[in-house]
Amino acid sequence: MAPVSPQYLNPAVLDAIDPAAFRAQKPFPWINPQYFIRDERYPELLATIPDISEFRAFFGKQRKHGQASHDRYVLDYEDGMALPAPWEQFINELRSNVYRKFICRMLDVSHVRFRFHWHFTPDGGEVSPHCDSKGKIGSQIFYLNTSQDWQWDWGGETVILDDGGLIGPDNAPGFDDFVAEYPAETRDNRSILFGRRGNSWHGVRRIHCPENYFRKVFIVVFEEYRPVRMAAKKFRRLLTGAELVTEKERLMY
Repeated sequence: MAPVSPQYLNPAVLDAIDPAAFRAQKPFPWINPQYFIRDERYPELLATIPDISEFRAFFGKQRKHGQASHDRYVLDYEDGMALPAPWEQFINELRSNVYRKFICRMLDVSHVRFRFHWHFTPDGGEVSPHCDSKGKIGSQIFYLNTSQDWQWDWGGETVILDDGGLIGPDNAPGFDDFVAEYPAETRDNRSILFGRRGNSWHGVRRIHCPENYFRKVFIVVFEEYRPVRMAAKKFRRLLTGAELVTEKERLMY
């Protein structure tokens, strides 16, 4: 990919985040920056969010360990998909070396690959407390609601949860089972970035909003890329007749 000059990412905010302080954050690495996207460009993304008619329903899916389904509508980014110009430019910037190197510094890894998707969550939707799968090393969630389309008492905040070292990741706790919680700020051009560790519990409490209103987010998933490990996986799949590249791997950039 050719070099991309930042148009939407805000270099001043990226440069102001201290990787060591981020990694030392408790209960695991997380930060809730404002204006990660340039404030003058943020409205362009809000005005051109893909329509829900392009999304697929993701409801009633059983999760591991008995955790409740994370019900929502989902749209995965795929290379070459038709997008409004602001979103095409923004995702190109996220795929650029500027952002990739920033995430590598934050997570202290040598290389990282990304997956991108939009989530729209309706009334009654909830993200039950969970730790992300071991394949992920972190995520950044960009919040896309404003006071024009969302009342803040409807909910939708990502909640960072502190288990006090008492709950293993193969459990299905409720929000009240944690010793402390830290709700993210979501209004006025906010995002939340976190790194996965064994105790990286987080979730979204049940949303209460009118019909045809949605919690809207755009998520960047980080996965560490290890070519030798990937080659070994493909070799094992070849021996067993399994698909060489999974759907998630196909959507990594």
